[in-house]
Amino acid sequence: MHPITSGLETELLRAVASAADETSLEELRVTALGKKGSISERMKTLSGMDPDERREAGAALNALKDKVAAAIAEKRRILADAVLERRLATESADVTLPIRPVMTGTIHPVSHVWEEVVQIWGDLGFAVAEGPHIEDDFYNFGALNMPPEHPARQEHDTFYFNEKPDGSRMLLRTHTSPVQIRTMRSSTPPIRIIAPGRTFRCDSDQTHTPMFHQIEGLLVDEQTNLGQLKWVLTEFCKAFFELDDVKMRFRASHFPFTEPSMEVDINCSWEAGQVKIGAGSDWLEILGSGMVHPNVLKAGGLDPDRYQGWAFGMGLDRIAMLKYGIPDLRAFFEADLRWLRHYGFSFTDVPTLAGGLS
Repeated sequence: MHPITSGLETELLRAVASAADETSLEELRVTALGKKGSISERMKTLSGMDPDERREAGAALNALKDKVAAAIAEKRRILADAVLERRLATESADVTLPIRPVMTGTIHPVSHVWEEVVQIWGDLGFAVAEGPHIEDDFYNFGALNMPPEHPARQEHDTFYFNEKPDGSRMLLRTHTSPVQIRTMRSSTPPIRIIAPGRTFRCDSDQTHTPMFHQIEGLLVDEQTNLGQLKWVLTEFCKAFFELDDVKMRFRASHFPFTEPSMEVDINCSWEAGQVKIGAGSDWLEILGSGMVHPNVLKAGGLDPDRYQGWAFGMGLDRIAMLKYGIPDLRAFFEADLRWLRHYGFSFTDVPTLAGGLS
């Protein structure tokens, strides 16, 4: 044993062996191995020694440091084992007690339907595009060919923010159509996107809420036609409602942002107040669609003489109600746990076209 460690090794190892708990053991570790510990203090004396003596003394102190650290680690293991033994001796579990039910959360129907829709349109080659909830007049109205006197611009339909010094006012988007404009202005055709998201309007009743969800689709290319639009909408409805075939009716309509425009009805029946899709002799309107108006293409930075496109839009909440028999839209947003447990989905119910959507 080197003189520089004489007595210190015996003292430290004895202290480690007699430590009663992990708290006192940690205090000892700091006292021995810390920056101001006893071993570190002796390390400081090495600078006054000649090279040969410094080398021998330094090696002895490092060996002592390793030995003390190993002793502390072993003592910590022994103390932890002792604590576990005491717990095992004093604690017990009554295995005869009945199992308590575990309350688990559920996936909201809108979230599930959102994923269903994304899966279907993804399989058809459409990417998901997103945009801000707060928009200006250009993206929400002007670029979509809505004239200044259009009723949708009025405050009884739209949530406006306070007026800016220049007289302009931001607003909560009333549809996801602004995403179409933003995509056209930042992309080069061909464009194939869907834009699911939250939208906001001043409306509230059994089938309307101030905040709701929409999905819109857009395809822009040099050659497009209504036949393509009718085919993809038919394929979507067959996949979403999980039917081998559906009857659909395309009716002429008017929207500022499409020309020609069509509203789409799907065949259904009403039985005991419940709607059944794909059967019966009744019709139910589910979405609007049409060829993109040339003025909208211009607002999106595209040449309408070269490009044309088609678009559609539908309410996610509405098609969720139709598919899963939910009678009141307002219940979607009331956070009633009983309702969520009844209509919600397990987190393991991941919708896929291969494994099933619902």
